[in-house]
Amino acid sequence: MRLVFPILTLNFGGAQRMLAEITNGLADRGYDVTIVMPAHAEVKFDIRARIIRGRHSITLDAGDIPPGDVVVSNFYTTVPACVEASARDRSVHARFSLCYEPTFLPDDHITFPTYHTTPHLIVLSEWQQKLIELNHGIRGHIVPIGLGPFMQNLNLRESTPPAVKISAVVRNSEGGIAWHRDQDYLVSQLAFVKHHYPETEINLICPPDEFHTAPSLQRLRDTGSFQFCLPNNDEELRYLYNKTDIYVSSSLYDSGSLPGLEAIRCGAALVTTYSGGNADYARHERNCLLSYRYQNRLAADIVRLIHDKELRARLALQGQYDSYQWPWARSVDAFAQAIHDIWNSR
Repeated sequence: MRLVFPILTLNFGGAQRMLAEITNGLADRGYDVTIVMPAHAEVKFDIRARIIRGRHSITLDAGDIPPGDVVVSNFYTTVPACVEASARDRSVHARFSLCYEPTFLPDDHITFPTYHTTPHLIVLSEWQQKLIELNHGIRGHIVPIGLGPFMQNLNLRESTPPAVKISAVVRNSEGGIAWHRDQDYLVSQLAFVKHHYPETEINLICPPDEFHTAPSLQRLRDTGSFQFCLPNNDEELRYLYNKTDIYVSSSLYDSGSLPGLEAIRCGAALVTTYSGGNADYARHERNCLLSYRYQNRLAADIVRLIHDKELRARLALQGQYDSYQWPWARSVDAFAQAIHDIWNSR
């Protein structure tokens, strides 16, 4: 089966990692996988599928998309080209929804109707499945997020100083399109913890390219309250997770929250807000401390784990154990099954 994935970027990020792992896994299983990207789009992952380049610097149109049996859109801006290409080639258009754009991006009058272009839908979580079915009447196939064996606990924490190490991911939030991360809230809660527990070490993890183009993040670094960590690859990211005692997420709205899962695989205790997609793996008091945003409890939960080393260790151990239910192989299996179901129902 020939599968075509128009992808705008493969820069560092959870959605891009999902695309890289799924396309690699399908290619490894013998599918004919082609990724078509804009001429100047970045590729930060090791990709084993075929990559071809379109004619435009940062966009794609139907003329860039080669013939295939199934063309898979993954962001609302790739949908029109996929609709046109599938009609031209009489192929099937399936949408791989890595996020539900209408509820957190501007121009929902544009993003909302793009979900009416195909009945063939793939989503990341039960929460996202229900949300889209409620709004559009389409029940998507669930392909969960995953982890590979590379992400693991290297047992480095025994060599760290007694001070608790706290980490969180921050991204370029300028322009308002990342409001769902609730990053101002995250920073305020971490600042509260740092003020009352100055011996803690708080690391903010950010993709280097984003940090260097985000004045707001540079100003935050200049306050001196936090250490910025700019991992260039998975080895450096894994090391940061492995040096983390408490990993913190403030996201309000995620189809699937991959960093939290990566952190618990590497042995960190997770403190998080409910974001929808993370409910598939995050269990309050079992493998993490989870709060709803209205409870305003993020800092209190961090402080609780600073004081209660036994609870911190128990949550970290259970989280690491639970994370093994989420291998990338299961994700690839689910995607392949979804594609075959879609193909057979066309």
